[in-house]
Amino acid sequence: MTQLIAHYRIADFARFRTLFDADAEDRANAGLGLLQLWRESEADAWALFEIADAARARDWLGGAAGVFHSQAGVLATEFHFVETV
Repeated sequence: MTQLIAHYRIADFARFRTLFDADAEDRANAGLGLLQLWRESEADAWALFEIADAARARDWLGGAAGVFHSQAGVLATEFHFVETV
């Protein structure tokens, strides 16, 4: 099973969370299913996604996710694809 661990550095958690929730359908269409979302601080959030199709997920992260990031005040991201062993 492939999963994605995402770290978001954000300007405003409330704005990020509202737009993150609104983006759920687009993520699902790209094969990303949210398993957990954590807030570390007002400026840091982490998400764990189950990945149905790694190639589609990577394409989404390289393109359409940028629109979400700009609207949600995402300042920086780190994405790590991992596999359960």
